[in-house]
Amino acid sequence: MARVLTLAILFFTTAVSAAAISPSNYPNYHSIRFVNNTSSRGNAMILPLFFKQRNSNRINEDYFTRRRLHARTIPNARMSLHDDLLLNGYYTTRLWIGTPPQQFALIVDTGSTVTYVPCSTCKQCGKHQDPRFKPESSSTYEPLKCNIDCSCDSNREQCIYERNYAEMSSSSGVLGVDIISFGNQSDLQPQRATFGCENMETGDLYSQHADGIMGLGRGDLSIVDQLVEKGVISDSFSLCYGGMDVGGGSMVLGGISSPKEMAFTHSDPVRSPYYNIELNEIHIAGKKLPLNPKVFDGKHGTVLDSGTTYAYLPQAAFEAFKAAILKETQSLKRIQGPDPNYNDICFAGAGSDPAQLSKAFPSAEMVFSNGQKLLLAPENYLFRHSKAHGAYCLGIFQNGKESTTLLGGIIVRNTLVTYDREHEKVGFWKTNCSELWERLHLSPASPPLPSDTDEVNSTTGISPNLAPTGPPQPQAPGEVKIGLIKFSMLLTINYTELKPHIAELAQFIAKDLDVKPSQVKLTNFSSWGNETLLRWAILPAHYDDYISNATAMKIVSRLSGNQLHLPDSFGSYKLSEWSVEPPPERTWWRQHYLALVIAFAVVIVIGMLASGGWFIWRRNRNLAEVPYKPVDTVVAEQELQPLQN
Repeated sequence: MARVLTLAILFFTTAVSAAAISPSNYPNYHSIRFVNNTSSRGNAMILPLFFKQRNSNRINEDYFTRRRLHARTIPNARMSLHDDLLLNGYYTTRLWIGTPPQQFALIVDTGSTVTYVPCSTCKQCGKHQDPRFKPESSSTYEPLKCNIDCSCDSNREQCIYERNYAEMSSSSGVLGVDIISFGNQSDLQPQRATFGCENMETGDLYSQHADGIMGLGRGDLSIVDQLVEKGVISDSFSLCYGGMDVGGGSMVLGGISSPKEMAFTHSDPVRSPYYNIELNEIHIAGKKLPLNPKVFDGKHGTVLDSGTTYAYLPQAAFEAFKAAILKETQSLKRIQGPDPNYNDICFAGAGSDPAQLSKAFPSAEMVFSNGQKLLLAPENYLFRHSKAHGAYCLGIFQNGKESTTLLGGIIVRNTLVTYDREHEKVGFWKTNCSELWERLHLSPASPPLPSDTDEVNSTTGISPNLAPTGPPQPQAPGEVKIGLIKFSMLLTINYTELKPHIAELAQFIAKDLDVKPSQVKLTNFSSWGNETLLRWAILPAHYDDYISNATAMKIVSRLSGNQLHLPDSFGSYKLSEWSVEPPPERTWWRQHYLALVIAFAVVIVIGMLASGGWFIWRRNRNLAEVPYKPVDTVVAEQELQPLQN
């Protein structure tokens, strides 16, 4: 009986679990297709995470009416930032160059004045995120011919550029002109601009994952200067870096309405070619560091550089800053840094939650010459220890013997920084960069509504004003519940037979999308020649009813940017037809299946216990009915019965 009950439990549990998680049980809801719209409407889609409404006409009219009311005379290029400051050492944005557009991930660098990407003719370029730029494949590319305003090659035929960086890396190549697109979160239409086509790179530039540099500094070749010169944007741009453990962020080329709480400081363009600010004081835990304001005014002054990870202070300022931090953190244990080659100042015992760091570390303030202040949370001067859980290290260092104060990206995490070049000032506003547009009360650039048509997400053959969109804008948690994410992958395979490698491919996809392999399911498979079309589904994690907004946005962002990094053995790939679906409406059975399983199991266990108790009681009763006979009792001899023939 026990064996029968056990088999019943196993059969019932297996059936219920299969019904709960099988992809085939997702009903055919209306889904959003995240595809590039190449119809006559002339714009590719933005990727908001929302679902179709049955009565959508009224919603559409209200949406576009609001957009007209908020229209600006001068557009801007609103773009997303990717990667993580400390994991990657930089932030990148997406640019599309040429006709048809070719995509590139470029480091956002306010300290550089040239935008450049690896060229197909490069003889010394590393392997980066995207394929190299092919001038011969762009119908709108033109080399910049030698003239008196540029350096020329040895044949005096074409303009060239050369850039050397402090970390001993370098880039050089030729200059060309082509159409640059900014993605369709942007109001700004694609523009012709000059950029560098790399023929050689060394050092970190050679080994980095990003393709190249987007130069936002001051100079004729700067992308900002070129757009301002054409009159298509105002002379301003803004950057907003994500916080600790968040990454990403937002970027705007052109002007925005500054929040009233934004703190401004003067930025003198004559003082240096870099973006400088007038820093006078630093306060730790409300106490002013004993420093002469002139300490922040040496050489180039105090410089903001988005291409630098940490902050570097002159010796006197660093010693005062370090002493003040150590004084305020005496309750924490000092530990060795993650890299023995550096004498990092690290602390243990603060806990692993960045939101709670202010309980263990003091706040800091930067005070500008006009008296305005920028509050620095602990995440603005600390980085997480990579080898000790719950430990942090100072991200502020001494700048050798240099008198320049260099403030890298760590200082402005979760801070909107506006470089208002027209009015020679820089503004700071402490905010959550993951929710920047909502906090600025700005709606995204107006996209066409999602289409039901199935179109391939490939940059080939798309006109410049149809360059692919960036990743979706963040939305408030809980606003949308995502039950399923689908996408198609067209592989030009190197394997003669792909099927044995499907599980391996699913693991690579799961790793790149940062989900568990069990969440990646192949739903369809078809091959012809050396091409294979695979349809995938990303399911919620085990026991979850839906995929969280943050996870869904990361997945869609990577899919929209074709950011899966597959081994070369799988050949080339294209992604298309990605879509999201809401969780299925649960039937009474699906809503209560877990309770039923538990109740069924309890009944079975109680039944087994009752059966066992009854069996023991019967056995004891039978034993009690057997009459007791002494050992010496004479038992009558039994007569043997003859065998019957």
